[in-house]
Amino acid sequence: MEQIFRDIVEIMHHDYAGCIDKKGYDHPEAYFEKIQLLKETNRLTREQFADIVRDYLLDFQDHHIYFADSSAEKRKPVDRGFQVRRYKDCLYVTGAKNEQKLNAGMAIISLGGFTIPELKEKHSRLLKANHPEREDWMPILSLYEYGDIEDEQGNVRKITFSTYEKPGYTPAYTVEKVNQDTLLFTITDFADPDAIVKLVRDNRDLIESATQWIIDVRVNYGGSDSSYYPLMPYIMPEEGVELADREDTMLFNCTHSNTGRFLAGAFPELEGIQGEEAQQFLKVFIREWQKNKGKGFVEFDFKDIVPDTYVKGAKYPKSVAVLSDYMCGSSGDSFVELCKKSSKVRVIGRPTKGLNDYANLISKHWDNGFEFMYPTSRLSRIDRGMGMTGKGIAPDLYVPWTPEHLKRDVDLEKAIEWLALEKSTFR
Repeated sequence: MEQIFRDIVEIMHHDYAGCIDKKGYDHPEAYFEKIQLLKETNRLTREQFADIVRDYLLDFQDHHIYFADSSAEKRKPVDRGFQVRRYKDCLYVTGAKNEQKLNAGMAIISLGGFTIPELKEKHSRLLKANHPEREDWMPILSLYEYGDIEDEQGNVRKITFSTYEKPGYTPAYTVEKVNQDTLLFTITDFADPDAIVKLVRDNRDLIESATQWIIDVRVNYGGSDSSYYPLMPYIMPEEGVELADREDTMLFNCTHSNTGRFLAGAFPELEGIQGEEAQQFLKVFIREWQKNKGKGFVEFDFKDIVPDTYVKGAKYPKSVAVLSDYMCGSSGDSFVELCKKSSKVRVIGRPTKGLNDYANLISKHWDNGFEFMYPTSRLSRIDRGMGMTGKGIAPDLYVPWTPEHLKRDVDLEKAIEWLALEKSTFR
């Protein structure tokens, strides 16, 4: 396992897309010593090793880096059975699918005898955020066995936490009427392009007659940017918009190692692809990696596969409200950013996750079942101080998250309010 750690450090220093930007961020020696000490005393388990590696990777402040143990993945993932969000000095329960002792709206005022401000200080690296709305408390909940809970009547009691199997994820691609003029879309990922195409096709009459849309991507786990292309003609104005940013380029770190790892996965994948368009897309990637092997950071030539980036819109809808939040990332980030280019659109809510500065992940596999996934591309906007890491894509109308969101959909109300104002201007 010591060699695996050395390999990961080598990757982060040479092959990772942020290797130049984040030079000096990490201190691998301390982690290597910890691994050696545990090994010498016969206490180094796979789980401990994975935890040490993940702790080391926190130094790079990148949510797009993953270290996995396939033997552990066979065990079903677990959590505390509820979710929280911090507001001021409390963690508010936002949902409790499995934990029957808790309800949405209850406040956790301490964990393991520590107040929430104390825990924020103690676990600042794990939280990886500079704003309460962007903090992920799930890993921290797993570290404590009990907490003090305050219900909505002000009663405080201590409860012992349990562990539950994580519920499976079911994607949502839905559209429904909010009122006579307005449709509400809920799209929780862009992983299934066929689902978006079907959503548009099956509801075409409804979609093309509605004067106003609300698109809820507050929870969107990303996927493929091409999945949301069917929505773009409706979202963009009739006069059209240039979606490409000519100042922003994507540079791939074409080291020999990265090229080898990409091609090792790409050729088998190509054999399994049915669609001609998807095949062509992957073939261009293969060509560019092969052509630029060993050249360092290079902009790929995607002229053969990139569609026309000037998009003209339809007459309807007249106005589109997009609801965003911190759990919208990757292709969700891209979608919100493109929507902001349209004069029809107002993005309402909170900034997105902001994952796309470093992207296009590839994997390094070891025979013993460990896998390391890391980004190989970076956006040139980082050099202009315009990166999204830690900030996300900002909304046009910022709505602070408060516990009131657990009682009513404040963001949706703001969207309907804005659309009513817009309606009065185009009538």
